[in-house]
Amino acid sequence: MTVENTNSMMLKACLFDLDGVIVDTARYHFVAWREIAEELGFVFTEEDNEKLKGVSRIRSLEILLEIGGISLDDESKTLLAQKKNSLYLQYVLKMRPDEVLPGAREFLTDCRNNNLGIGLGSASKNATTILNLLQITHLFDAIIDGNKVTKAKPDPEVFLTGARELGVLPQNCVVFEDAKAGIEAAIAANMFSVGIGDPVILGKANFVTSGLKNLSVKTLIAKLERQSNRNAPA
Repeated sequence: MTVENTNSMMLKACLFDLDGVIVDTARYHFVAWREIAEELGFVFTEEDNEKLKGVSRIRSLEILLEIGGISLDDESKTLLAQKKNSLYLQYVLKMRPDEVLPGAREFLTDCRNNNLGIGLGSASKNATTILNLLQITHLFDAIIDGNKVTKAKPDPEVFLTGARELGVLPQNCVVFEDAKAGIEAAIAANMFSVGIGDPVILGKANFVTSGLKNLSVKTLIAKLERQSNRNAPA
């Protein structure tokens, strides 16, 4: 099933961020980063953690260090980033299939049943491990993660790489994101974007919903058609 989007192109693929869209591992990231901050002698809050959404591990560490007013050499940064990942994996490796966010598995299956390409676009280097633990790896045609790309969102590299691996043009893709940087990356890639979460934070998305549980391919197509009609020249 295909549909015209706001650029009068056909919808052929969906690209999904991982954290906050398919699964919520933000709490595990937060606990791990908080332990690193405590070790360095300052407090890292949940509000601070919002600044780390959608960015790479090293950039997250740099933001954390900026919050703490700490400067480190590259070797020390690398070691701390590795330590954070080890702490994070201690929690992640205990994940179960029922931790997939409500509606995500069903929406992915609906996309597959409608012959849409399905890609993951995440900064996480643990993306494949997480998908395996959730037992949903088979639902993705392409997995683009921090092991395949070097530029963090809002750079569009991760989504452009996903479109290329799926064999579709960027304007034929819809991106599902819970982070402002991710929506900006989708816009930079010339892709339609669906925000998952807070409309205030994700206001640049084409539309925002609280979760994939509220969507089906049919309702997605209806929303795309309505927006396309609104944007059509008089």
